[in-house]
Amino acid sequence: MKTISIDALRQRTVEIEAKIAGVIEANQKILDAADAEKRDLTAAEAEAFQKTTEQMKPLKADLARHNFMLGEVAEKLERERNVAGVSVSDGAAGADGSKKIPLWVKGFAQQLQAVARAERTGVIDPRLTGIFGDYDKAGVFQASGGSDGALNEAVPSEGGFLVGADYSDKIYQRTYLTGEITRRCQSQTISNPSNRLVLRVVDEDSRADGSRMGGVLAFWANEADTFMYSRPKFRKVEIFLEKLTALVFATDELLEDVAALEDWIMNNMPTELAFRIEDAIFLGTGAGQPAGILNSQAFLKLSPGSTANVINGTDVIAMLAQFWAPGIRNTIAAYSNENLTAGAGPKIPAAAWFVDQSTLTQFWNLQQPMQGSGSAVPAVVLLYHPPGTNPLFGPYGELMGMPVIPVEHCAALGTVGDAILADLSQYLLATKSGVQIASSMHVRFVQGEMAYRFTLRVGGQTIWKKPLTPKSGGPVLAPFVGLNSGASR
Repeated sequence: MKTISIDALRQRTVEIEAKIAGVIEANQKILDAADAEKRDLTAAEAEAFQKTTEQMKPLKADLARHNFMLGEVAEKLERERNVAGVSVSDGAAGADGSKKIPLWVKGFAQQLQAVARAERTGVIDPRLTGIFGDYDKAGVFQASGGSDGALNEAVPSEGGFLVGADYSDKIYQRTYLTGEITRRCQSQTISNPSNRLVLRVVDEDSRADGSRMGGVLAFWANEADTFMYSRPKFRKVEIFLEKLTALVFATDELLEDVAALEDWIMNNMPTELAFRIEDAIFLGTGAGQPAGILNSQAFLKLSPGSTANVINGTDVIAMLAQFWAPGIRNTIAAYSNENLTAGAGPKIPAAAWFVDQSTLTQFWNLQQPMQGSGSAVPAVVLLYHPPGTNPLFGPYGELMGMPVIPVEHCAALGTVGDAILADLSQYLLATKSGVQIASSMHVRFVQGEMAYRFTLRVGGQTIWKKPLTPKSGGPVLAPFVGLNSGASR
């Protein structure tokens, strides 16, 4: 039987992947042209996009066949090398004492160590290439492919290997689960061929008759009357992906300590990425970063009625009076297991008071006088309940039925943004592909340091374009309310 060259299969796989990359690049140029002019695709562009996409189907099928053959040939070579009965189970010793270790037993840091070693010495750990085999009694790895197995499928001199995607996803998840802000936002993943998210939303700025849903109105009519018509109004919301990056240098000494390296990477990178994303949700300018709440036209700034650097009961009641009511309803319903009238709320309450820690001293004194007389009527009612007094809010205090969450992204007491009542379900966060990680030794070679690069593409903005006028024509309502600064504060 003719021996199949595993090198030839790899080479053909690389050629097919290059063709697929060419098709993707052609489609990306079409999308970039439309994005640059901030428009949808023309009919000709859409047809060209579809045509090139169709070209990918046979290429992907061909790639799948070659990947299948790579696996089959590798298994065949493995069987031929193990006719003596050497065990090839994951990490299990064989009858002759040999051991196959196809996994990164000690985790992400061990994988980074192997990358650094390959960059410095040129000796490539076969696990970086996805080629499996056995370690003999002397601890020397013997690849399954034998002498014709080309182990290098990257170019170290040009920047190193792309580190495993499984840990990339883990960092992405930990980023979104560590923040009290991002986990309350609406989130949506953008597909690979796209670099933006386009939403069609109802253009509604008023609940007055003839303005609901942008212009829909129902009419009372007598029998046989001619039906009156109305029509809704829509607008388009576009969220473009921006790039968030982090560059980390690790010394040779740190790389020698697997536990310290893994702990540092996994504890610090998710925290920093989460901080920057949440900071943009509140303060982002929209230029090269997400558009933040405080820079949105939907953020309602009320004039404070208190003295300088003071938040009183009148202020918070005024904020609540102009806060979008469904945000209150959904949040309280999510916390309460006994509120039968509110129905089931979201799993994570989206609305909360987000405050700078310097404002917490103000909340302990928040109270309002009660009307009436007699010993049964208390003189004042407390508006704020500190942490621990209501277990439904966990570690947070409670103000007017919603948690009070200290965050670093609010302003100091007396400044716009020191206390914000926000329903973050009305903020849309778009992401793509998770965190991408790459490494190189060449950036700081003479310092003896490895460089690890983290990249995340993310975009975001409020769904509302401006506050909403209620049916009564009274003060406008918004899902993001704060207090203005001024001499009175």
